[in-house]
Amino acid sequence: MFRLKKVIKKIFFGGKQKSTNTEKSPDNIIRSRFKTKYWNFKNLLSINNTILESMSKIELALKGTQRFSMEFIRGNCTSISVNIYKLIKKINDISDGRYETLYHTFADIQFRIDQILEEREKSVDGKLVLSIEDINTNSTTHTGSKMANLGEIMNMTDINVPHGFVITVSAYHLFLDHSDLQKNINQQLQSVDIENIKMLKMASSNIQKLIMQSSVPLELEAAIFDGYKRLQEKTEKDVKVSMRSSALGEDSQDFSFAGQYHTELNVGFKTLIDSYKKIISSKYSIQAITYRFNNGLLDEDIIMCVGCMAMVEAISSGVMYSKDPDDIYNDIVVINAVPGLGKAAVEGSVSPDLFVVSKEQTFQLLKKEIHVKDQKIVFFSNKELHIIELSDPDKYGPAITDKQAYSLAKQAVMLENHFNTPQDIEWAIEKDGMIRILQSRPLKQLKKEDNEFIDNSLSIKVNNQTILSGGVAASPGVAFGPAFIVNTAEKIYNFPAGAVLVAKNSLPNLATILNRAAAVVTDHGGIAGHLATVSREFGIPALFGTFTATQNIKNKTIITVDTYSRKVYEGKAEALLKKFPAKRISSIKGSPVYITLEKILKQITPLNLTDPKGSNFTPEGCLTYHDITRFCHEMAITEMFDSGTNNNQIKAGKRLVVDVPTQWWIIDLGDGFKGSIEKDTVRLENIASAPMLSLWEGMMAVKWDGPPSIDAGGFMSIMVQSTMNRDLCASGRSIYSQNNCAIISKNFCNFSCRCGYHYLVAQTFVSDQSRENYIKFCFKGGAADQNRKFLRMKLIEEILIKYDFQVEICEDYMNATIVGYDQSSTIKRLKMLGYLTMHTRQLDMIMNNPARVAYYKKKILKDISFLIPASK
Repeated sequence: MFRLKKVIKKIFFGGKQKSTNTEKSPDNIIRSRFKTKYWNFKNLLSINNTILESMSKIELALKGTQRFSMEFIRGNCTSISVNIYKLIKKINDISDGRYETLYHTFADIQFRIDQILEEREKSVDGKLVLSIEDINTNSTTHTGSKMANLGEIMNMTDINVPHGFVITVSAYHLFLDHSDLQKNINQQLQSVDIENIKMLKMASSNIQKLIMQSSVPLELEAAIFDGYKRLQEKTEKDVKVSMRSSALGEDSQDFSFAGQYHTELNVGFKTLIDSYKKIISSKYSIQAITYRFNNGLLDEDIIMCVGCMAMVEAISSGVMYSKDPDDIYNDIVVINAVPGLGKAAVEGSVSPDLFVVSKEQTFQLLKKEIHVKDQKIVFFSNKELHIIELSDPDKYGPAITDKQAYSLAKQAVMLENHFNTPQDIEWAIEKDGMIRILQSRPLKQLKKEDNEFIDNSLSIKVNNQTILSGGVAASPGVAFGPAFIVNTAEKIYNFPAGAVLVAKNSLPNLATILNRAAAVVTDHGGIAGHLATVSREFGIPALFGTFTATQNIKNKTIITVDTYSRKVYEGKAEALLKKFPAKRISSIKGSPVYITLEKILKQITPLNLTDPKGSNFTPEGCLTYHDITRFCHEMAITEMFDSGTNNNQIKAGKRLVVDVPTQWWIIDLGDGFKGSIEKDTVRLENIASAPMLSLWEGMMAVKWDGPPSIDAGGFMSIMVQSTMNRDLCASGRSIYSQNNCAIISKNFCNFSCRCGYHYLVAQTFVSDQSRENYIKFCFKGGAADQNRKFLRMKLIEEILIKYDFQVEICEDYMNATIVGYDQSSTIKRLKMLGYLTMHTRQLDMIMNNPARVAYYKKKILKDISFLIPASK
């Protein structure tokens, strides 16, 4: 790069010449001032491109299916804001401060964006602790849905709920405001790449330690102890409690948060405060953070309430659905049961017994599957939890009786009728036979059309070998990928995207990597477990309770999982995959994060300044950041190439005298001209810049046929976008083309061209030293709709790639580069760019017509091959 540096030094710093009076002449002072202005202009163009790239990036995020976080939004908003400020500074440097009112416009827009970013639903002030008897579904915003629902159920006859209390939203805010916890948590989250599991683990660990090490305000501590004492009065002295999350948004119709937060069982008086902090800190477990990210939920909107309920000394427990979760049968209740506490059932460490009961008045038992159960988790009053190995009679026997199944089904129907929607219910049965309801939330169901696949799946002939069959379809679908057996925590961190997750148990912490998994297969677990619930929410095929998956499936082998037929096949089962394409559910659209970005984009991307001669084309007329970029860019070109009389400067550029219906201004940086030059104009034969001449040759080599004729759809598309622009037709002169310019030296050219609605910049350095040579080509705009503009971009991309350019496209913005080619090859590619500049104009208008596209593509490639034969 030595020669390039030498040239730049010579052009802009004048080498080591001694100071003379000539250097202080008016012409040299003007030249020096202009060179400073040029560098500011060049920086302005670079900043402008960075802003447009960021705008396109967040527009694409909103239109795509990829999930994004608040950190993504804040990061891009910060980047755009910082660069907008730099842009305003540069235009004022160029114009001697004529546009300082833009700072006020910028501040107004920034204020509106800040308000959106800081928006959050403020909870009403209230008590720190509430008894479960004092709450109902109207208390949701202060207690969370889980505890509010249980308070509602407690008032129902014939249904029993354990006594308890809830630590509220007000308590949460009091705790986090104490010691400035929320600020420290935000700092940890802002630097995290959610997709990087190891980085996420470190941040999660740091935040949880931060919470656990923080003290609870004395006021809150006293309220929790008082709630416990009142619970003792209703139950017994030294009652043990279970402490569970009841976060806002949890157990709602849209988001279950199943298994994402910590539950602390068998808690006594002395450990109440530490257990409370454990539940709060579980908001920042890896699986909880990723769950929020995958569903587009705002961290600040998930406020953690904690429910404290008297422990139930259960002989059996489980989960039941008041309706078939697959939405095939409306008249059944599905019950999963295990002996002892239900922890084993919801965490997927055992395969629960299955009971299917009719909803009819007689509550007939339609189906019963009894599985082998090696152990159970039990609770003894005032003692710790114990895992007990089961003897043969209990191991093979049912967890509940048929009569108990009928009673459970009856309560499930009562709850469904009361809440007027199918319910997902956790329950426990005590020694005296009393049923206790521990949780009731809306049942997340599948769409009816998904059920049509089951019969179709069984009728498809599959030639692939069956690896295993059986189990339960926890979440429907067909998917394939390399098997990845997760048997250690380290395996979770190394799980590759697109693999099939194979595990012994369907543990809730596996939800951390569900967004990367093609499907899930486990040895144990049922449809009622937390992982099953989250799999259905994300639309990921899941086959649980196969018993032999980790034995029969070999690591890294390609397998196909078909939950409709409950089979796993060797290899890629093309027939199945063709019939049942992947239908992963994207929850980002309509989510709080999505809505936030929608609001912010209204302040950033709309373009209101379309006509530089319009009365609103002023700093005060800028309503968005896009308006500011458009205004600054237009004014920068005016300031650079038409200095005018406002500042009594001499016009720095010379008008190019050519027989074309456009105006070009040429700026010489030192050795770009040759021969005798007129005062205000320059002729093509006086241009000594090889790169500019190459671009110009490409532009003029083949006569442009004018805008392509368009169909009704293309015309309507343009009418929607803007008025039809024919500025560059041979019959008219462009109001924009007057600002076309080239800043040149012998080896350098910055070539800026506005062609109607299209704007492009080609910057290049060409010498006999290959390592110094480069071309950067930026292109943006179009008159048609977004789809047509994008298709036109793809056509240009295909051509550029053919000639070795590295191309990046984001919406209607293209950035193409090529570096290190020899002088001859670089010159040839500049000719090609010159040709494309002229001949791809307004092609976006016909991009929905395949025949027309094929014609123009063939013509363009033929012209280029004639223009630059043997371009390699």
